[in-house]
Amino acid sequence: MNYDIAIIGSGPGGYVAAIRSAQLGMKTAIIEKYPTLGGTCLNVGCIPSKALLDSSEHYFNASHSFKTHGIELKDLKVNLSQMILRKDDVVKQNVDGINFLMKKNKIDVYTGHGSFLSANKLSILGSDGKSKEIESKKFIIATGSKPAELKGIEIDKTRIITSTEALNLKEIPKHLIIIGGGVIGLELGSVYARMGSKVSVVEFTDSIIGTMDKSLGKELQNSLKKLGFEFFLGHKVTSAKVKGKEVFVSAEDQSGKKLDLTGDYCLLSVGRIPYTDKLGLEKAGVKKDGRGRIEVNENLETNVKGIYAIGDVVRGAMLAHKAEEEGVLVAELIAGQKPHINYLLIPGVVYTWPEVAAVGYTEEELKSAGTKYKKGMFPFKASGRARASMDTDGFVKVLADEATDEILGVHMIGPRVADMIAEAVVAMEYRASAEDIARMSHAHPTYTEAFKEACMATTANRAIHM
Repeated sequence: MNYDIAIIGSGPGGYVAAIRSAQLGMKTAIIEKYPTLGGTCLNVGCIPSKALLDSSEHYFNASHSFKTHGIELKDLKVNLSQMILRKDDVVKQNVDGINFLMKKNKIDVYTGHGSFLSANKLSILGSDGKSKEIESKKFIIATGSKPAELKGIEIDKTRIITSTEALNLKEIPKHLIIIGGGVIGLELGSVYARMGSKVSVVEFTDSIIGTMDKSLGKELQNSLKKLGFEFFLGHKVTSAKVKGKEVFVSAEDQSGKKLDLTGDYCLLSVGRIPYTDKLGLEKAGVKKDGRGRIEVNENLETNVKGIYAIGDVVRGAMLAHKAEEEGVLVAELIAGQKPHINYLLIPGVVYTWPEVAAVGYTEEELKSAGTKYKKGMFPFKASGRARASMDTDGFVKVLADEATDEILGVHMIGPRVADMIAEAVVAMEYRASAEDIARMSHAHPTYTEAFKEACMATTANRAIHM
């Protein structure tokens, strides 16, 4: 078969690129290695983890705050198998939705491992051992990423696990040890901490969620401690071994002081690496950089004309919505349009509780660059809406240019900030000033008033409610 465009990988970047390409009139094919579409995000990442986070949050609230609300329950317990079944159903609904969209947009779907035979020909090896060949004028590589490993630690997928296995445990861990203080580990740790697990986080650096503003990491750490987390920051893991039903993790701090932890499960969560295994990139002539990422130019085209790459396999944040934007951008560029992406304004979110969300520059980045800025903060404990829902942890911090008042960064930790951050993105896309937001009416009582108040606080500290 001959196509105008063929996409390798059906995650958020791949399937969105396929849909946009088809909308623009291109004959489109998508190749997926696994039996279901949607990639890591829909099958073993964003969607299932949020389903479990939501379920565990309901249980935690029922067991910890319902009585205060005047709701009394007896014999409350977790049915973990039902929780997993619900998660699986959520995944199925989303995957079925992608299948529908492929049919609706007349996109040909190939199931099998795609690898280049040349710059315009692809071999697709099915699970039955049979292969097909297709040709295409253009290709988009959207194969995503896989969990990174630590040298010397063997993942047995039973006791020493990755995020994939953490989504399907048969029991609630008594003591879950997490290696890595990043987004994935903290989210999955929250799921089980809410259901009674002791959770220990061992992190090499001196803060959790280290790529975000330092103030967010400190506040989240304090909130998670209330949930029962313990943190060992500045510790390098030296070994993790399984003996029977126990996992023994050893680490040491910068002074060489030893730390030994014993748990029944260990989640290795030290980031992700690009997935480019057996893609035949060398046959197509596509280059990778020293970190295994596919090299691309400003238009996300590789060194081989007509072959593009998007999402986790290229530079930048490994975020589903970043991949989606890149998928649309490439499709529209190929169609002759002039799209753009402002990478500074792609928000980052952590779906713990409180949630964490940010966009733009961190305070540390502004200081390092020598940029003169002003800062406004507003705590959720001063929010009427947050008091009503008993969600008073956290704050909103706004960073604005000292001279022009243009918003340079917004950093939130609190209730529903994953949704609230969109207002900050819109404001910054239009280069709004803090004064612009301060002058806009925000419904009362809402969580979003905290953003307005933080913007007011940047100018002459004129926040009303603190």
